[in-house]
Amino acid sequence: MTNTVQCVVLKTESEALDSAPHPGELGERILANVSKEGWALWLERLSMIINENGLSTADVESIQVIEKHMKGFFFNEGEMGHVPAGFHEATTPPKNS
Repeated sequence: MTNTVQCVVLKTESEALDSAPHPGELGERILANVSKEGWALWLERLSMIINENGLSTADVESIQVIEKHMKGFFFNEGEMGHVPAGFHEATTPPKNS
């Protein structure tokens, strides 16, 4: 039987993550509230955040910034986690008819 969660990203019941994807209390909150698909959406956003801000996952200060973005993205906490003004996420270009 597949484990499910009420995903805060998708706003629907979806397949749960298998384990906490991040250490500590934040990882446990994510495990309890984010689906596999919601986590995949976060990973796409994370790439943008790392690239746009020149962050490193090996740097403690960068990880703190990433965690603030995680809290904003998943739980609408704080001022981070939203797409920066003027930034448009990649979309599939329209097909020519």
